[in-house]
Amino acid sequence: MTTLSKPRLPAFFANNRSSWITLLFLILLPFIVGLFEGSSPVTVFANGSGISKFIQGLAIEIFILALYALSYDVIFGITGLLSFGHSMFFAVGAYLTGIALKSFQLSLPATLGLLFIAAIVQAVLFGLVLPRVKGITFALVTLGMGSVFHIVVMSSEAGQYTGADVGLQGVIVPAFISPANERLRFYFIALAILILVYLLYQRFIDSPTGRVCIAIRENEGRAQMLGYNTFYFKLAALLLSSFTAALAGFLHALYQPIVSPNVAGLGFTVTALLIILIGGVGTLNGALVGAAIYRLLDFGLRRYIGESASFINGAIYIVFVLFIPYGIVGTWRLRSFQIKQGWERLLKIF
Repeated sequence: MTTLSKPRLPAFFANNRSSWITLLFLILLPFIVGLFEGSSPVTVFANGSGISKFIQGLAIEIFILALYALSYDVIFGITGLLSFGHSMFFAVGAYLTGIALKSFQLSLPATLGLLFIAAIVQAVLFGLVLPRVKGITFALVTLGMGSVFHIVVMSSEAGQYTGADVGLQGVIVPAFISPANERLRFYFIALAILILVYLLYQRFIDSPTGRVCIAIRENEGRAQMLGYNTFYFKLAALLLSSFTAALAGFLHALYQPIVSPNVAGLGFTVTALLIILIGGVGTLNGALVGAAIYRLLDFGLRRYIGESASFINGAIYIVFVLFIPYGIVGTWRLRSFQIKQGWERLLKIF
């Protein structure tokens, strides 16, 4: 006798219940906050000023950081490529968007087309050194490439387009997506992009290509012995990462009134690393959780402590590394908080 298989769609919803609840919460968040502050859904739809609009802006920043962290997780957490020049992927997207809209008055579709080409070029540029270097040497080479780009955007020669050390200002955002007047629309567009990219990443990891990338992370030599040309798989991960980071830079340039040269520096690469360390390296969900915690923690501490927030942030990150080395999502999956091991590591420092 043959038994009928259960329908896949209900199983898909059941297996991802927490994700659907989170998505529903994010969709309703602007209206929930509006109700608490006494604003009707009509007022929220009309982009009325208030706490709801502020929360939307904070959430948009989290969505952009989550996209950026996902792009780093796919090369570092999934494929095992340590890059110190990852901020270049983001900065190219941000600066190219700003220059295309401000200096050349291009449309958004044309700008996205340029971003796609630029993402391929910079991924191939990073990939050219893959057959020759690996490990920390690859990280240093990418650091050099990222530093060169940072110097270029800071130079006075490129200042006409990049704004040099002042930053790129005065980007003309199309009215239909302007975060000042159409923030709710921008919120939902950013949320939709994040969801689509996250689903794409999940599909990538579950694909044969993604499985080989995980094998490369675990033992590249063994993957090569099995007959895989690991260069092409690492290049595929770089291409996916480059396009995602450039897309995050695209949203950043549309949302922020200024594209700061800081987004092209080493510090912004460290930001991506910190986010996935907080959330959990190689978990994907960790990039989303880490981005939310990183941004909310930074916002809360700077609001109540001021400049001392950087010191507190650093101490918190050290605690995460010592006591929750697998990140929040990774630790939740393992059901193992390494409290004893963390104290042992801390005592060894002193």
